[in-house]
Amino acid sequence: MNFAQLLWNSVPPWVTITFFTVDLVIRLVALGTIPHNRRPSAAWGWLLVIFFFPVLGGLVFLVLGRADLPEARRRKQREAAERVDAHGPGTGAQEVRSMRDWVHETVRLNQHNGAFPVAGGHRIEIIDDYDASLAAMAEQIRGAEHYVHFQFYIAVADPTTEPVIAALEDAHRRGVTVRVLIDHLGSAGYPGYRQLVHRLDDAGVDWRRMLPVRPWRGEYQRPDLRNHRKILVVDGTVAFTGSQNVIDRSYNKRKNRKKGLQWIGMTVRVRGPAVGHLDALFATDWYCETDDMVLDTDRAPAPGPEPAGGTLACQVLPSGPGLAQESNQQLFNHLFASARERITVCSPYFVPDESMYNTLRTAVGRGVEVHLYMGETSNHALTHHAQRSFYEMLIRDGIRIYLYRAPYVLHAKFVLIDDQAAVVGSSNMDIRSFVLDHEVNLMVTGRDFTARLDDIVEGYRGNSHELDLEDWLARPWYQKYLDNTARLTSAVQ
Repeated sequence: MNFAQLLWNSVPPWVTITFFTVDLVIRLVALGTIPHNRRPSAAWGWLLVIFFFPVLGGLVFLVLGRADLPEARRRKQREAAERVDAHGPGTGAQEVRSMRDWVHETVRLNQHNGAFPVAGGHRIEIIDDYDASLAAMAEQIRGAEHYVHFQFYIAVADPTTEPVIAALEDAHRRGVTVRVLIDHLGSAGYPGYRQLVHRLDDAGVDWRRMLPVRPWRGEYQRPDLRNHRKILVVDGTVAFTGSQNVIDRSYNKRKNRKKGLQWIGMTVRVRGPAVGHLDALFATDWYCETDDMVLDTDRAPAPGPEPAGGTLACQVLPSGPGLAQESNQQLFNHLFASARERITVCSPYFVPDESMYNTLRTAVGRGVEVHLYMGETSNHALTHHAQRSFYEMLIRDGIRIYLYRAPYVLHAKFVLIDDQAAVVGSSNMDIRSFVLDHEVNLMVTGRDFTARLDDIVEGYRGNSHELDLEDWLARPWYQKYLDNTARLTSAVQ
């Protein structure tokens, strides 16, 4: 008799019966509760985890199984939204008549899902140079006269971000009202976070953690529900948003520097009515963290509908827990279904669900060219392998995939439809951005803007290689195994 048999025989029968009873109860309860108001693919993902690991999987589900913020937080979001509506940040918006019918339909869909009104009269500059975008933000902050609203998923103090952090400190010393929001778990894991916190405290800058997870202080919600937005508003006249965080291009991790990883981001500088909408979104998040509504305080005079003689129409699109469910995914699927000539998607994390996959392959069937731009490498192994598991299907369906060469991490996020419309912002193409994260995107129409994006895409293509199906199928078996295993997590929410 071996050791395992001896150990088994030493276990009292009641312990064995209890174990198997609990195991069975967990499975049966999961089978009847997890599918409730949940997409079948997501339900199957959770059930798979629980059926393999009943006790552990059940505990994980209790912590992460519902993409809901606490009721108190949801109530504050509703209150803030009502006050934003009452304030009327859309009063500078005007009807835009030059858009095509399907673009008008998209605008209506977005507004139904909680977006701000579309407005014309914008000037929007795309800044695709990482350091230049930080320099532009620092310069704008240094010229602030009334207030600075700074909100980023990741923000740290390091040599690369020093001009921005120093500009915030200087603005505060000059009497400018400076308010700072940084995501708690998004920033806390990166070198330079503690230095930033200490500097803000020492300078007396008013700042808060977004969605803090500190149960010992009574601050807790599902830990993977994060605020992924990137917004900078200065004096109510200029705003920045996009995909780029305020951190060095290496993200300050030793393993990244060892691999030579360098992030490529994209930021847009906005002038026009959308500045007020982005500011209202900041005010909503500030209210949720502080109970202080800042829409009516320390504000410069609001710009008119055409403050800078711009020609672009723009709509600000917030999304996230507590707002219309999966609004950004609805937007992307609608745009893909509306395309007549071409679809270009750039995303660091592209893990489509069945609806998005079918919409893209249907577009190819209609004769639309579909091009995907993603990174050859990534810092998120699980998402990266889940993304890779779709490559074969996508290529076979006629979708062309371009992988930006390592060691660069392509982190720009945008969708370009024909030459009519584009969406740029913070949202990835995966379940996190569709369900779990607070995001902000801009939908922009105007040939000047789409032409500029076209130029950027051409630059990306020159630094990428198109994925060949035969070469992809020849990759090692263990990579295929990892890709296929990671795919099982893509629907879990």
